[in-house]
Amino acid sequence: MITLLNDAPENVAAFNASGNIDQLEFENIIIPHVEKKVAKYDELNYLLYLNTDAPQTDVDLWLSRSLSTLNNIAHCNRAAIVSDDVRLQKITALHSNRFKIFPKDNVYHAMYWCNNGNELENHKG
Repeated sequence: MITLLNDAPENVAAFNASGNIDQLEFENIIIPHVEKKVAKYDELNYLLYLNTDAPQTDVDLWLSRSLSTLNNIAHCNRAAIVSDDVRLQKITALHSNRFKIFPKDNVYHAMYWCNNGNELENHKG
């Protein structure tokens, strides 16, 4: 299930994904919200709080499709994935200056980074 994270900074499209991740929910919830943010801010700052125990192949496939679709909508300025799943560290496409992975206990650091482009001084991840 995909839901909006309403306590995110205004210029960040932030979502919680839990349980089964459905492509239809992605198209009906994430895409319209991202399009609104891009129309208002002319860039995409994206945060996904990934709270699921889906099999690795499902997560890899879903993230790859999602990021590809989002990049077709707008050039992604910053994207953060918040998860304690160490398997995500192996997805090399997520490692760059524009994509970061944060542990769940640093969700507010991730939001700060998505919003500002820099990290809080005491960030550990």
